[in-house]
Amino acid sequence: MTEKTATIKERAKTLDTPKELQEFLEAGVHFGHQKSEVHPGMFPFIFGVRNNVHIIDVARTKERLDTVLDFIKTLNAEGRTILFVGTKFPIREVTRKTAEATGMPHVTEYWAGGTLTNWKNIQERIEHLKDLESKKKSDEWQKYTKHERLQMEREMAKLEKKLGGIKDMTKRPDAMFVVDAAEDVLAITEARQLGIPIMAIVDTNINPASVDYPIPANDDAISSVKLILKKVEEALIKSKGSAPAKNEINEIMDKKTAKDSNLKPLAPASHGRGPDRSVMTKI
Repeated sequence: MTEKTATIKERAKTLDTPKELQEFLEAGVHFGHQKSEVHPGMFPFIFGVRNNVHIIDVARTKERLDTVLDFIKTLNAEGRTILFVGTKFPIREVTRKTAEATGMPHVTEYWAGGTLTNWKNIQERIEHLKDLESKKKSDEWQKYTKHERLQMEREMAKLEKKLGGIKDMTKRPDAMFVVDAAEDVLAITEARQLGIPIMAIVDTNINPASVDYPIPANDDAISSVKLILKKVEEALIKSKGSAPAKNEINEIMDKKTAKDSNLKPLAPASHGRGPDRSVMTKI
């Protein structure tokens, strides 16, 4: 952490900001990318500029995150499956831990092309992996030569790395949560082709329209990612097995669509909806 960043975070602790937003500032959720890297679609979520870096409006972050959490609770209460995707090296571990803690599948090492769009083939590879694992645990394993066992162990390790997080997934997921939308574009593309709802953390260099449920936030700082995934994990654990209201998912989708309509047409921040300065103070 640079001295400048550390100073900004220390100042955030003393700002007259609502308590529910303070944690976002302290985690660095508000730090975006350089001005030159901004995607026009993110202007409605940008509070301003500091040192040539866009500052995300954390009030909008909380608003969008709350919508995502409502959707997640409903999905989980109905026993739906959410696939967590986070293949960028710094976020792999926290993504995997969140998925495992909530009993959800995950892809954190490598997104194999066709994971969703060619699901039948992926299922065949998963069955092959399970068959190899079964062989290793049985007496049949000793019938193979040392060289054959070594080859199968290498193949198992390779398949486990690629498919281990989804080997218990019996069908395509009902929704997907992408931790870094820039890194896992292929996963988003496949989900969109199949109409699978996508939730994702989107930094200021990402087109928020590329996903169904964008969460405007810093996707580079591990503290920012951890905070958001912590809230997602809590929502999943608390909602497990609870009974959702009838048609609740459709109601949430309608609310999301209504909010999105306020973002179009895309325009520079100075021409569109400005940030709520009653809950954001200068950083």
